[in-house]
Parts: sequence; C-alpha cells; structure tokens
Amino acid sequence: MTRIELIASTLLIATTAAASAASIDATQSRQAKAIEHGRQSGKITWTEGVQLRAEQNRIARREAELRSDGYLSGSDRRELQALQRKAWQHIGKEKRDGWRRVWWLPRVGR
Repeated sequence: MTRIELIASTLLIATTAAASAASIDATQSRQAKAIEHGRQSGKITWTEGVQLRAEQNRIARREAELRSDGYLSGSDRRELQALQRKAWQHIGKEKRDGWRRVWWLPRVGR
C-alpha cells in the first residue's frame, strides 16, 4: 500500500467513526427533546418522564463504558443504536398510551 492510500484509508476510518459518534450524540439529544416535548404537552406523565430519562441515562453510561478505551468499534455502535431504537419505541409508546396529565394540574418536575 502506498503512503497516499494509507493516509486516505486512515482518514476514511477516522471520519466514519466521528460521524457515527456524532449521530449517536445527536440521537440522544433528539430523544431528550422528544421526552421534554411530551412532558410539556402533557402526553408524557411525570413518572413516565422519570422512567424515560432514566433509560437515557443508562444509555449514556453504557456509551461512556464503551468509550472508556477511546474507541467505539462497529459492534459497540450497533449496540448503542439498538438501545436507542428501543428508547425511541418506549418514548413513542408512552406518548400514545393515553395516560395524560390532567389539564388543570400543574406540571411537576423536570
């Protein structure tokens, strides 16, 4: 392999890893916003919000564990993406489950 090919392949791997890490972080951010929007609209109750945020915290801790060596492998990224897909399903389920904050009660908590 020539030096140019080696540099090009190294750059490709580095940008792919960075893009994947950015997409994981972006998904976490979108999920947090979706939870908060559901709380604001009343579609997600206080206890549901607590549970959903706890799930987000578990995903963030798992990501930190996987990144502890400074690198996310492909299987690590797939694991995190699977956890995030399940979290999206939980968020959607809680928004559609019919449990709502009573309109005249104040919004409590975060």
